Amino acid sequence: MAEVFKQGAVDIVRGSDRLNAEHAEALRSLVDAVVKHGQPKLVIDLINVPLIYSDGLEFLLDTRDLCLRRGGECKIAGAGPLCRDILRVSGVNEEVELLPDIVSAAGSFAR
Repeated sequence: MAEVFKQGAVDIVRGSDRLNAEHAEALRSLVDAVVKHGQPKLVIDLINVPLIYSDGLEFLLDTRDLCLRRGGECKIAGAGPLCRDILRVSGVNEEVELLPDIVSAAGSFAR
């Protein structure tokens, strides 16, 4: 089950399964609730996500766009080796900043 929590002033949305159409839709609902107030500082934590499907890639880019439209930013943290490869091959890593963990991702908003 996905979860939302805060790391300082940054909202963290943590996935818990393959990032396919079904899981992406569940995460989208969480993201929508988080970003509706103010300028979002959002991290999508993929620490528990073993695989990303095309629907998941689309979700990540849509989330980035949503945050940018609201004057905020979205980053990705905790992607394992396979997920990092998928993000690299798909080019998503050039569109959304990837960081090794949620602590460094949350801290990167202070720069």
